[in-house]
Amino acid sequence: MSIANPKQALYEQFAVVAKALGHPQRLEIIEHLAQGPRSVEVLAGKLGLPIANVSQHLQAMRRAGLVTSNRDGKFVNYCLADERALMAFAAVRAVAERHSAEVERVVRRWFDPRDDMEPVSRAELVMRMENDLVTVIDVRPPDEFELGHLPGAINVPVTELENYLVDLKPDHEIVAYCRGPWCVMSFEAIAELRKRGYRARRLEEGLPEWRSVGFPVETGS
Repeated sequence: MSIANPKQALYEQFAVVAKALGHPQRLEIIEHLAQGPRSVEVLAGKLGLPIANVSQHLQAMRRAGLVTSNRDGKFVNYCLADERALMAFAAVRAVAERHSAEVERVVRRWFDPRDDMEPVSRAELVMRMENDLVTVIDVRPPDEFELGHLPGAINVPVTELENYLVDLKPDHEIVAYCRGPWCVMSFEAIAELRKRGYRARRLEEGLPEWRSVGFPVETGS
C-alpha cells in the first residue's frame, strides 16, 4: 500500500506517543515504573486511583510503546519499554522547568521553602561515598528499595524518619534520594533533618537517573 504523505504519517504516530504522555497520572506511572516492574493493583494503591483507571492509562501507554507487560501467575506486571520512556518524561519536564511560569511558582512556594540548597551531583556523591564522607539514605517505601537502591544506602522511609534518627551518624553529612528530582519525600526528609540539626542535602535526581547512566545498583532489603 502506498503512503501519500509519509512525513505526515510519521508525525501522526509521533503524536500518539506525545498524547500518551499528556496526562499527569501517566507521567506519575512512568515515575513509578522507573523504580521497577509493577502490577496494576500495586500502581493503583500507590497512586490512590481505581484499578480500572490505572488499567486504562496503561493500555494507552502500551499502545504508544511506552510500556510493556508480562504475566506473573495471576498478576500482570508492567515495566517501561526501555530507557527512552524515562528520557521522554525528562525532556517534557526540562521544557516545563525552563519555560513554565506555573512550574516556577510551584517550586518557589512549596519546594524551595523545604530545600533551596544546590543538590549533590551524582559525580560528587560517588566521590564522597568512596571516601566514606556521607551517609546515603533512600526515603522511598521498602518495596521500592528492595527493587533497587544505591550501594550502601540505608532505607529510611520518610514516614518513619523519627525511628531512624538514632542510627544516623551525627558527624556525617546525610544525602537523601527518592524516585526522581521532584519527589516530595526527599524534600520533606531534608527539611525535617535540618530542623533537627543534621547536615543534609538531596541527590540531584533519583534512583532511575542514577541507574540510567550505568552506576551500580543493589537489590534486596
